[in-house]
Amino acid sequence: MNDPAGHWDQRYAAAEYWYGTQPNDFLMEQAGALPTRGRVLSLGEGEGRNAVFLAARGFEVVALDASAVGLAKAERLARERGARITTVRADLSDYVIEGGAWDGIVSIWCHLPPAVRARVNRDVTVALRPGGVFLLEAYTPAQLEFRTGGPKTIDLLPTLDALRAELTGLDFDVAVERERDVHEGRAHDGRSAVVQIVARRPR
Repeated sequence: MNDPAGHWDQRYAAAEYWYGTQPNDFLMEQAGALPTRGRVLSLGEGEGRNAVFLAARGFEVVALDASAVGLAKAERLARERGARITTVRADLSDYVIEGGAWDGIVSIWCHLPPAVRARVNRDVTVALRPGGVFLLEAYTPAQLEFRTGGPKTIDLLPTLDALRAELTGLDFDVAVERERDVHEGRAHDGRSAVVQIVARRPR
């Protein structure tokens, strides 16, 4: 798409939260793998549900997204929940993640073109502080058979093998492709094919 920010601005324009206001299941399950405190960057954060969850756990959270409309809703959700987040409007196609600055980086359903994804993931490996954790969930190419959410083009759907290659230098605690039921707002609803990663930068 030629205007990804405009696409997401339009999607997030409704009063309702497109993906709901509850955090992603995998993030909730694996949040304990993150360091107990520190700075967390959430990539493609959208309307804020995951950033607000992490902020409520005591993290200093930066929510990054291309959509100003989504980030405004994220700030509203944070206020309603009594949490504090920092929002940054940026396009990951040309955004450089600050090196050695993050205790955690989270990527939930942040589907990027292959070249952009590879560069962002290489950035992740040096952006984490020693001991820092990268947590990712994304749809895989098999998701095209389920049609219960996610991109409709295979180029935006990573495999575990591709992600492993792009994240060279991290140690993997969780690295699986699996099927699971996803129920998140209007957009993700039903049996799904996903890849899940928890990886850390060696100390």
